[in-house]
Amino acid sequence: MVPVSTHTAAPTEGIPSAPGAFIQDRLAGWVSDLTTLHELTERLAGTSTLDSALHELLVAGAALVGAARGLLVLEPADGRGPSRTIGLGLSHAELGHIETVPRSATAYGRFLDGLPDSGAPLASPDILGDPGLDPGCREVAARLGYAASYTQPLGTGAAEAAGATGPDATARTTVRLGAAVWLYDEPAEPLERQCHLVGVYARYAAEHLARLLELERARADAAALAEELLPSRLPRIPGVRLAARRRAGPGAGGDWYDALPLPDNALGLAIGSVGGSGPAALAAMGRLRAGLRAYAVMEGEDPVAVLSDLELLLRMTEPSAAATALYAYCEPDRRTIVLAGAGHTPPLVTGERRTEFVETTLSAPLGMLSCWEAPSVEFTPRPGETVLFYTDGLLRRTGDTRDRAFARLHAAAAGVPKVLRQDPGAVADHVMRTVLPADGTDRSAATEDVAVLAARFD
Repeated sequence: MVPVSTHTAAPTEGIPSAPGAFIQDRLAGWVSDLTTLHELTERLAGTSTLDSALHELLVAGAALVGAARGLLVLEPADGRGPSRTIGLGLSHAELGHIETVPRSATAYGRFLDGLPDSGAPLASPDILGDPGLDPGCREVAARLGYAASYTQPLGTGAAEAAGATGPDATARTTVRLGAAVWLYDEPAEPLERQCHLVGVYARYAAEHLARLLELERARADAAALAEELLPSRLPRIPGVRLAARRRAGPGAGGDWYDALPLPDNALGLAIGSVGGSGPAALAAMGRLRAGLRAYAVMEGEDPVAVLSDLELLLRMTEPSAAATALYAYCEPDRRTIVLAGAGHTPPLVTGERRTEFVETTLSAPLGMLSCWEAPSVEFTPRPGETVLFYTDGLLRRTGDTRDRAFARLHAAAAGVPKVLRQDPGAVADHVMRTVLPADGTDRSAATEDVAVLAARFD
């Protein structure tokens, strides 16, 4: 038998209760915040273009700080561009009103200009009631109907000096990329937790933007190089008018065209495509175009001989590459064209009375056989007709099967309005605008280059 004490325990009013519920609430909040950041960063990582990443960053940041509108200014500190300003819930006119405020009077402008005491996030909880702000800020805010703002700088960390690189690099500085501003309709200020979340998200977003920025710059440099490798202007030959259009893919492929005057008032027209993309394809494109020009001057009246020499050049300089090409020897005075193709798509003749593909002989691309040769084809365009030479990317970008893509191209050329048929450039523009999807549904083939060369015979 255990005796039971008759003494009562003292009251426990002064002893705090166990903090289990508080800790569980904090843990639940942390888990929710981490889940939200994970979802938003996953969505941002899925963006592959600079514009889509900027838009995603602006939308995600607005959700994190609880704002409805905002703007993002991309202005890299190195001055190499590109520079852009996009809005969320703001029209172009409203963005223009905001840009009328002096940059030094705005938080994002002070950060982008590298002014002292700038670089940290800044909240303006009551713009209309803050006498310390520039009057222009309050005037624009009243006109556009927002009462508060939160500015988050966007920048990446970089070593301050070359000697600070490596595992011992502790001194870091911020490389400015831009700034995001979110606007509130009523006086408000994000909570400390919201500021922390948007700051973490902005650091990740800045690194992603920096990668896309370098990729876009590389694409722009490749596109500029490709333009330099193509003719700066087309020759003027009596009896024929020329126009060329090119739409480069993001990978800077090797689609090219050329037109050069030949003796006896003749004209050489060429178009082709090199497999692959990037600097290697651009280099091969430049060598092929330069080689074809030399062969056309020497034996341009024989397209088969020109392409045979081009085949030999490709096998000697690019033994592992393949390319398609088409070369046409034109005599505008007689309106005759003799052409030969190496695995290239057939030209399309279009006019008021007919629209049909030129029947060319089947042939393998350059570099596919040990010795290339195919017979040439001769045809005569009628007065007022336009001959379209184009690369295979025009068909692939449609996203259709081969037969349907050819049918789509034929219908586009047949549907050129009569008032546009006098101008080969207008014909090429109409065909490209009609054939290529305007709603962006050609993403599966968006890496394809497109080149079109139009020749209208009088």
